[in-house]
Amino acid sequence: MLEEIYTETKEHMEKSIEALRRDYKSLRTGKVSTSILDGIKVSYYGTPTELNQVASVLSPDATTIVISPWEKNLVQDIEKAINEANIGVNPNNDGEAVKLYFPPMTVEQRHEAAKQAKGMTDNAKVAIRNVRKHANDKVKVLHKDKEITDDENKKALDEIQKITDSYVTKADDTFKNKEQEILTV
Repeated sequence: MLEEIYTETKEHMEKSIEALRRDYKSLRTGKVSTSILDGIKVSYYGTPTELNQVASVLSPDATTIVISPWEKNLVQDIEKAINEANIGVNPNNDGEAVKLYFPPMTVEQRHEAAKQAKGMTDNAKVAIRNVRKHANDKVKVLHKDKEITDDENKKALDEIQKITDSYVTKADDTFKNKEQEILTV
């Protein structure tokens, strides 16, 4: 029974770390990534559709993204969707494709991105602690219902705390790597 709680706790905490890594992809680092366009939807025959489902999205160099729609009539819609997404760059429409030119990041922009990464990490840690609270509550219910002894209760709470500490450390390590990537010129 306790092993189930530990396993479930680890699974939920791992999902928090995965969500953190997904959030990091929305941040801009020194090299532009096509993942900055994830989540942008284009009206495709009246249906909101992911950008990468209606066009090829490529990054030919460190500061440029080229979006080539499979249907030329979508160029205007793609340009409009990118403007509405407010990703910090204006799209250039050449009639065939939409090009995004990202200027090199300034020191202030890098520090701002690092600050955003720190906030995302803090949110992940809060999620991890919420998982810990949920697991502790389950253990306390087992103890209250006399399904586990006092000693088992204490050991279980200690084990959940160890799991939590390991995932908080994992979140901090993930942040340190991302911060290093952001601040490296």
